[in-house]
Formats: sequence, C-alpha cells, structure tokens
Amino acid sequence: MALLDQPVSTSPGPASPASLRPPRPADLVRVEHLPAQRRFVLHVGARRAGFTEYFEADGRRAFVHTEVGQPFTGRGLASVLVRAAMTTTRADGLQVVALCPYVRRWVEGHPGYEDLVVAPRP
Repeated sequence: MALLDQPVSTSPGPASPASLRPPRPADLVRVEHLPAQRRFVLHVGARRAGFTEYFEADGRRAFVHTEVGQPFTGRGLASVLVRAAMTTTRADGLQVVALCPYVRRWVEGHPGYEDLVVAPRP
C-alpha cells in the first residue's frame, strides 16, 4: 500500500531551470508500509532508497532503525519516510516508542507528533 506519492527534487539547493521541469518517474517518491516485515520502505522511482524498522506490542510501535542509502542522502528523504510512518502509526491508533535516534530527533523537531511518543517500558 502506497502511503505517499510525490515528486522530489533530485538536486539540493535553490530552484534551477532543471528543478522547474515536470517531475520524471525516477523522481517520484513513494512510502510503502509492509506490516509482515515490520517496516516502512521508501522508494524513489523504481529504486528502494531506505526504510525504517519497528517492533509492535501492547498498542505501541517501537521504531528501532532508520536508513537511507548513500545515493539518496541530503534530500530530506528520511524526513519524508518518518513523516509517513508517524502519520500511519497515528491512524492505526498506536503510540510510538522512538528507540531510533533519527526518529527521536525527527519527532522533537516536528511539533504535532510529540503526543504520539511514549517512554519505553522497563
């Protein structure tokens, strides 16, 4: 199931003539939730660009690791991935345990999501 389909710039920085053209299929970003694998997967075009993994128990989704491949870094794609994961987790009625350092920093920097986060249980 695709959670997000949107174009993303392939070049960082201010708009240039190349970044003003219509998005190409290789520029399209898609986040997919794969519950059987306990992960959200980020795709850019036809390539898998990254993922965030979690464990789930007792109404909590504990995010343990987030990774974006080297060719895709520096474009804000990890943020796109985690935003989709947080939005889906909220819609699923679950709380978040942010064991992954990136997820923890992302939630701290994005007001409106902190209500999802709970402390890990001992």
